[in-house]
Amino acid sequence: MAPNERAQRVHDELFPGHVSTLAVTDPDLIEVFDNFAFDEVLRHGTLDTKTRLMVQLAALIACQAAAEFRVMLGAALTAGMSPVEAKEIVYQAVPYLGMGKVFDFLHVTNDVLTERGVALPLPSQSTTTPETRADKGLAIQKEIVGNEVIDRIAHAMPPDQHHIVTYLADNCFGDFYTRAGLTPQMRELLTLSFLVAHGGCDAQVRGHVAANLHVGNDRAKLIEIVTQLLPFIGYPRTLNGLQAINDIAKP
Repeated sequence: MAPNERAQRVHDELFPGHVSTLAVTDPDLIEVFDNFAFDEVLRHGTLDTKTRLMVQLAALIACQAAAEFRVMLGAALTAGMSPVEAKEIVYQAVPYLGMGKVFDFLHVTNDVLTERGVALPLPSQSTTTPETRADKGLAIQKEIVGNEVIDRIAHAMPPDQHHIVTYLADNCFGDFYTRAGLTPQMRELLTLSFLVAHGGCDAQVRGHVAANLHVGNDRAKLIEIVTQLLPFIGYPRTLNGLQAINDIAKP
């Protein structure tokens, strides 16, 4: 048994010279998976290869799939993703998944980049200082989610939890969204991918569907993104993500 012609061609382009041990030990499963992930699913939409691989990397961090992340990171770098983009995906995961889930992926990324001859550390992508992060964070938060949403979040928080509202502006947006290396549009696609793949974040998924729409990622693109996550995150979380898109971005 073997993947079909298109699936094999896509596989060879992404993983040149790589022979999966699972193709030897589990040929039935690999045939089904490769035909689905590298042929059937790719027939939906027009998402470019690099974007597809970047959002899949985000989902794999959320799924804690370090071995698969390593393989797919190599594919993404082969497909034209830069080392800076690779690092920024991992950094962007920290405010949404926590350092506890991201720590191992940072080391995997460093190992893969080093194996490819990339000198570390990379040039800093920070655009803020401790003095400017609050103002710049609030500004980009307003740009991405809108003033009304920020006001609604602040109003909904009890007084003894208002510090979290400040952290969202200063840390989540001020420390991460202000960084160079990725556009706000790409950061929102990655954030949606983290949350959909993580599961249990339904309100936050809906919030970031709205944020994606606010920065110009339309319904069709969001459906494409979630579709490309399906082979790696499974049907339940994919369907939950699509429900959020249907709730916020009406057909």
